[in-house]
Amino acid sequence: MFKKSQKIVVIGGGTGTYTVLSGLKKYPADVLELSAVVTVADSGGSTGRLRDEFGYLPVGDFRMALIALADDSDVGLGLRSLFLHRFDKGSGLKGHNFGNLFLVALTDIFGSEEKALEYAAQMLRIRGKVIPITNEELTLVAEYENNTILRGETHIDEPPQEHNGTQNITRLWVEPDSSISPKAEKAISEADLIIIGPGDLYTSILANIVVGGTKEAITASPAKLLYVTNLMSKYGQTHGFTMQKYLDELAVYIGRDPDYLLINNEPLPQEILGKYETQQEFPVEDDIIEKNKTTIFRTNLLADEEIKKSTGDALKRSLIRHDPQKLARAIMDIL
Repeated sequence: MFKKSQKIVVIGGGTGTYTVLSGLKKYPADVLELSAVVTVADSGGSTGRLRDEFGYLPVGDFRMALIALADDSDVGLGLRSLFLHRFDKGSGLKGHNFGNLFLVALTDIFGSEEKALEYAAQMLRIRGKVIPITNEELTLVAEYENNTILRGETHIDEPPQEHNGTQNITRLWVEPDSSISPKAEKAISEADLIIIGPGDLYTSILANIVVGGTKEAITASPAKLLYVTNLMSKYGQTHGFTMQKYLDELAVYIGRDPDYLLINNEPLPQEILGKYETQQEFPVEDDIIEKNKTTIFRTNLLADEEIKKSTGDALKRSLIRHDPQKLARAIMDIL
């Protein structure tokens, strides 16, 4: 298919990155070499509790990327189920995810998040690499149009009740200043294709870009840049955003337009949209302005089934998502 394997770097975190990776990992290593560069800003749910108690880098996004790339054998599928298991009862355990606890235990044993990740990757026989965007602890901070400032990824992702979620974010940064990890910088510099999205714009995607040196690494890389657009807006982050607004905001932080834009054109199920409307979240309007530098692909990327939330999960989750296999096929067509 290719003269050499294509080096693909997926930058993000959470469900969006999981979806992209779990589709692409079906292609053999001599076709695609996969690296997930993931955020360390997560501060909510099980991850946030463990971060506060142990002081390690948050493990939730590492876990999701590891599971996405895990071996598809019977043993691998069993381990994946184990890593996804969330306790719905038990003193101190309720709401915790086994995979998060396991990664924290490994970090305790080895004294290093990097060694813990390497061990978990070997155990799960992952098809690729999982790399933290930085090895430094940080807090994500957002400032809004009304000069309100929220600190912590979980507060930006799910704002306090008194916060006006229709306010746009005017500035995003991390405290303290942090630097891109050498492994993340190397992966980006050697990539043939960098994939950004889908995922929450500020808390999953730009949380990586605002880490010192990341923008410069992407700009300096010879890789093509692909942006997978979101299906729904996010109250508190991108309320009222159209696709062009997403793209414009991305360009502010990255400093360039993507080479490729991948857009779902399948109608979204009306019965599920009603659930989103109660949360003031709506389909993202496709109003993309054609630009010579960006090639646009529109196709059916929609998952056919509604996503069910696991018992014991305290965080909001998307009900409408991209389909991993449809997404992977579309990306391969672009390559």
